[in-house]
Amino acid sequence: MRVTRIDWDGADAAGLATRLRPDGPGPAAVGEDVAGIIRRVRNEGDAAVLELGAQFDGVRPQSLRVPSEEIHAAAAMLDPDFREALGVAAANIRRVAESQLAARPVSVDLPQGQTVMIREVAVASAGIYVPGGGAALASSALMCAIPAHVAGVGRIAVASPPGPEGRVSAAVLAACDEAGVEEVYATGGAQAIAALAVGTETIASVDLVAGPGNPYTQEAKRQLFGQVGIDGIAGPSELMVILDRSANVEWIAFDLCAQAEHGADSPLVAAAVEPGILDRLAGRVAEIASERPSVTEAALALVTMPSADDAIALANALAPEHLQIAVEDAEERAAAVKTAGCVFLGDTCATAFGDYAAGSNHVLPTGGAGRFQGPLGPGSFRRRIANVSLPGPAAAALAPHVDALARAEGLPVHGESARLRR
Repeated sequence: MRVTRIDWDGADAAGLATRLRPDGPGPAAVGEDVAGIIRRVRNEGDAAVLELGAQFDGVRPQSLRVPSEEIHAAAAMLDPDFREALGVAAANIRRVAESQLAARPVSVDLPQGQTVMIREVAVASAGIYVPGGGAALASSALMCAIPAHVAGVGRIAVASPPGPEGRVSAAVLAACDEAGVEEVYATGGAQAIAALAVGTETIASVDLVAGPGNPYTQEAKRQLFGQVGIDGIAGPSELMVILDRSANVEWIAFDLCAQAEHGADSPLVAAAVEPGILDRLAGRVAEIASERPSVTEAALALVTMPSADDAIALANALAPEHLQIAVEDAEERAAAVKTAGCVFLGDTCATAFGDYAAGSNHVLPTGGAGRFQGPLGPGSFRRRIANVSLPGPAAAALAPHVDALARAEGLPVHGESARLRR
């Protein structure tokens, strides 16, 4: 673990947040390569997807689409404990997702006599990207596909990189089956995002693409946005912990090391008023990391500050993906948090619970996007439609105002169109 110590005076939280957030690979770093991949998929279809997969992943599946029988049979190949855990996680994620659906449309009656109703409908189709690479993330299949299903999406297509034998991980397939997904494709990387967005001979295009992934998949989403909807651009996993003397330092040390398993580019921050707590934490983190090969050399910043209020101010400036508040008055402090992707209250509430089975979603805003974006949920797969009812008297009342505004903007026929209804 690469540890940095910062003694902060509480001034310029935004400036410190900028220092704490490392520069990742921006669009320019992979943009040209991704643009080339998208062009090939657009022009060559399945052939490009298969050839690029062989080039980047070193494997070429027998077919892009995974047979339904293989999806349904996957769970039987897995450890019983895993199957049980998958079911518990899916049930919790589904229950939380269902609670987020709007109960009914919103209708507003306005003074001139018109009514504007805002209703929601699901997108017709969604593509879900489930990363592979070092580990197949079955949990991401649950986190993305279940909210899409709850939202009412009619067609859900999952793309996930095949393993060495050319097959999608049985764990991912079992998760897809648990989430009610029948359509799975053995392809990954930017070519998978391109195929979902533009379509190929085998993969029909979708309306929206969601899911985490490496910089290439995220850059593909960025370049294709507009042709297809996206849930957001995901960066490296992040964790900030605010702790005091009441926190269990041993637990917090494991929490930080757990997030360091996501990669060396995952920024970690621990903030406290008392420097002695951070000293003990640093020592334990070093011990745990040295004994566990999966813990990467992630950057850990240990920040001391004058007050707990400063810690919350820093969290709001940083907008971390995950924020653990391990202090005595955690709930009271959490009420002042405005930007984090997901907040975990108390030292018994580790981020790992949210990553897997608590029911909250682990597809969260990163890179400071928590300032304007929230967790993935059913709303990510739904869009609003406005219905306007304008009876004759309302048209007569509004027409002069529409005419005046339209003429001022140099669009007189707009005004004429409205005045005809008087």
